[in-house]
Amino acid sequence: MPDLKKISDDADMIVCGFAYKKTDEGIRVFDLNNGTGAAVMTAEGSLIETNMDDIEFSIAQKHYLSNAKYMEA
Repeated sequence: MPDLKKISDDADMIVCGFAYKKTDEGIRVFDLNNGTGAAVMTAEGSLIETNMDDIEFSIAQKHYLSNAKYMEA
């Protein structure tokens, strides 16, 4: 099981149980609710890689696109 406390502490933004972190590859997303869902997407919200199902990623993407302006620099 991933260290959810470390993931949430390192996150640039947390929205509705999804932790978002800016990296060189793009935006890393981790689903804190189930502890296993993860994805990488571009800053524009396009999917690069994921193990999430379509609905889970769709929800994470929607939250990101609605709140990206609040991410810390």
